[in-house]
Amino acid sequence: MKVGRIQTLKVNRISDYGLYLVDDEGGEVLLPNRYVSLNNAVGDQIEVFVYHDSEDRLVATTERPLITEGQVASLKVVDKSIHGAFLDWGLAGKDLFLPNRNQQGGVLPGRSYLVWMYIDNVTGRCVATQKLKAFIDNDVITVEPRQKVDIVVASESPIGYRAIINSRHWGMIYKNQIFQPIAIGDRLEGYVRRITEDNRLDLSLRREGYDGVASSADVLLKLLRDSGGELPIGDDSSPEEVHRLTQMSKKVFKRAVGMLMKSGDIVAEPQHIKLR
Repeated sequence: MKVGRIQTLKVNRISDYGLYLVDDEGGEVLLPNRYVSLNNAVGDQIEVFVYHDSEDRLVATTERPLITEGQVASLKVVDKSIHGAFLDWGLAGKDLFLPNRNQQGGVLPGRSYLVWMYIDNVTGRCVATQKLKAFIDNDVITVEPRQKVDIVVASESPIGYRAIINSRHWGMIYKNQIFQPIAIGDRLEGYVRRITEDNRLDLSLRREGYDGVASSADVLLKLLRDSGGELPIGDDSSPEEVHRLTQMSKKVFKRAVGMLMKSGDIVAEPQHIKLR
């Protein structure tokens, strides 16, 4: 039974309290009635998240937590005790524990913090930590240039935003590559732009190359349709005006316009584009 993970288990038996699900090794866990459908039957396969409830019993839920074992997420502090803090991880009636020993500088209720989730060796329970250095590094890179990745924004600097990639590596999104509002804690889709010789990872929030142009062309086409078939921007428009209306850089906008003109979808003038 994989505590802290989403997994598919088989209905083994039905009780007054819910369904007992079984893994391949015969271990059972209860899926309480509030998550059970009248259509469920013995032998059904159900995707669940397994964790310990407030009474330290192993239990399953069909709810999806905001974080699972081996992942990073930004979670809000909902309560504190002398032993630590409790984080909202998206499960009703149960919070994720952040012990005092795993905090960095203390935490405040109502604020969100980046944490990693692991399974405690002694209790077997899901636990959070703010001490990410033991889990996030660039010693051995597991991604490639142009690869689509999961990004969690970690901190801001004068040149851009430091981010965590696939809950494994550190990367940087430079401010001249950002064409949408982002904030600390945001989880985004991104792409690896470059891997340097010293294993630094540069990121982009937009796909580059032909696929990226095609995606931007689709966005621009939708904007035109939503705006009645025309937009007051073109090749002579300022980069600021292009970005204000499309959330694209001038360079990406021009490439998207070129693709749509080639396909015959639009007509472009120096300060105006419209559907054909």
